[in-house]
Amino acid sequence: MHNDYRDLLPDYCPAAVLAAYDAGEAIMAIYDGDLDIEYKADQSPLTAADKASHELIMARLQAHWDLPVLSEESREVPYDTRRDWQDFWLVDPLDGTKEFIKHNGEFTVNIALIHDGRPVLGIVYSPALGLFYLGAEGAGARMLRRGEHFQDRDDLVHALATASALPALPLPPAPGRPLSVVASRSHSNNATEAFIADLEKRYGRVELLSIGSSLKLCLVADGSADVYPRIAPTMEWDTAAAQAVAVAAGCRVVDFGSDEPLRYNKVNLTNPFFVVYGPSWPRPTTESI
Repeated sequence: MHNDYRDLLPDYCPAAVLAAYDAGEAIMAIYDGDLDIEYKADQSPLTAADKASHELIMARLQAHWDLPVLSEESREVPYDTRRDWQDFWLVDPLDGTKEFIKHNGEFTVNIALIHDGRPVLGIVYSPALGLFYLGAEGAGARMLRRGEHFQDRDDLVHALATASALPALPLPPAPGRPLSVVASRSHSNNATEAFIADLEKRYGRVELLSIGSSLKLCLVADGSADVYPRIAPTMEWDTAAAQAVAVAAGCRVVDFGSDEPLRYNKVNLTNPFFVVYGPSWPRPTTESI
């Protein structure tokens, strides 16, 4: 049942995409009801939607492949167990739980395939927005919209079969658009504001986009934004799928201090601060910002 990871890349792995879609359906079934909110030890919220999505995705991935699965909701897997994982799935079953609770639609289902410490396949699904971002090493990145590229689950299967014919990300920016920076809706801070202020000194007027969840990386991947500084804590499952999409679209996702690509399956699953640069960025190092 084990597949070479490269077998899963060319068509964006339909079985995993459908798992994300079905997890999104489970989330939306809870979205408009009464939310039963718990709090983890770090005081981050946990809802029935997180749990339902986690259980569905875990079952689907484990039924199709004999690869290990690391999910935000099963993060107790010790490093001694996972240190030798060359290939594994990394999942955030509901990224942006705070946005989910606020009912602003800016939450995602994230499924990534990690090979040798790097995300090589990324599936980011926004069920409230009806939007898929898909990226795979060697296959580029694509965006699928409900109502434009698919209507339902059956349409999605056909859309995946023809996705390579769609325009690759990033899409061309609007003519005359100023430098665009995307920032977190829930995690802005003084360091991020200083980063943006320095960009204004260098490049003039800066357009600021605010959005929740892994959609921030995806806005750089699709060309809506030029740069995304994340000078605040994140975990590996928060970024892996969207990093795969961004890198497949030609972006750079790099450590804020070293300018090196983010790595995965570390002893500590916390990411360093990082910056996402769009493909047309002039490639300054973070040390010069």
